Amino acid sequence: MRYIIVGTGAVGGAMGGRLAEAGHEVVLVARGAQYEALRDDGLRLTTPGGTRTHRLPVADGPEAVGLGPDDVLVLAVKTQDSVAALDAWSPRPVRGGGTAGERLPLICAQNGVENERLALRRFRRVYGCCVYLPATFVEPGRVSAPCTPLTGILHLGRYPSGTDDTVHAVAADWEKAKLAAPVVPDVMRWKYAKLLSNLANAVEAVTGVPVGPDASALFDRARAEGEAVLAAAGIEATGKAEQEAVRGDRIRFGPSDGTERGGGSSWQSLSRGTGTIETDHLNGEIVLLGRMHGIPTPVNEVLRRTANSFARERRAAGSMTAAELTALVDAEG
Repeated sequence: MRYIIVGTGAVGGAMGGRLAEAGHEVVLVARGAQYEALRDDGLRLTTPGGTRTHRLPVADGPEAVGLGPDDVLVLAVKTQDSVAALDAWSPRPVRGGGTAGERLPLICAQNGVENERLALRRFRRVYGCCVYLPATFVEPGRVSAPCTPLTGILHLGRYPSGTDDTVHAVAADWEKAKLAAPVVPDVMRWKYAKLLSNLANAVEAVTGVPVGPDASALFDRARAEGEAVLAAAGIEATGKAEQEAVRGDRIRFGPSDGTERGGGSSWQSLSRGTGTIETDHLNGEIVLLGRMHGIPTPVNEVLRRTANSFARERRAAGSMTAAELTALVDAEG
């Protein structure tokens, strides 16, 4: 199988580089300065084993890629960019007849729980991927994935549920690339657990890293709202003990190579000044479910609104104190 990584940022770059190192055929898809850097200088992936430059096929959109029946699309863009990517890729012709949406598997290697629903409107074969892969992309062409002995743990399953031969074949490929890929019939249960963890992203993006006790307390309040909302909606999320049993010591930060370890995906969006952030589909998902089920979610609403304001105004990551953010939350209540 050939893996087409749609969105070569932190996660997409780490996955693409590791798959290439394991001998798999990979195409990287990116835009703007990232596309130009990958095209001209290759993908520089730094791991605890050192830095390697991967000179791989690079495309700036679906028109530059001839699709075949053995291709696998890995969607790794932020949720706010999913519709544009799905609309661009789903009608593309596949060698031998049909379109990508009709014939090819699409894996949503993304935070949040909305992408799979968006994809299933356009693709027949959709797979969820719960991404636990710490990585940083701030500078074009360079990605740091600092964990060892595994680079990431990526639970895989068919959406909305189940497994099949394709997902097992993908998992076998990924396992050879320092990417553990447990195949589960209930992948969204894992993704809802990750959603609860990702409620901290807005706090980190706005108040900066490392996260102090005031910011941690704010996250605890946001998570409590999230847990209450999921319970009201009857949505099950994987528990902490089950997650820790899978991860164990299989993924831990390796010795520092001098590369600065910044924050998570939302922090990186603010640091790059992209003008957008994924908060509507993280904290905003809790707000949505709260409104549907009559559960107040003032903490997540303030986090959603504030992070969006930071992105829209291109304010610097970490430029508000945790005390200031907490005051905004308390005023909402």
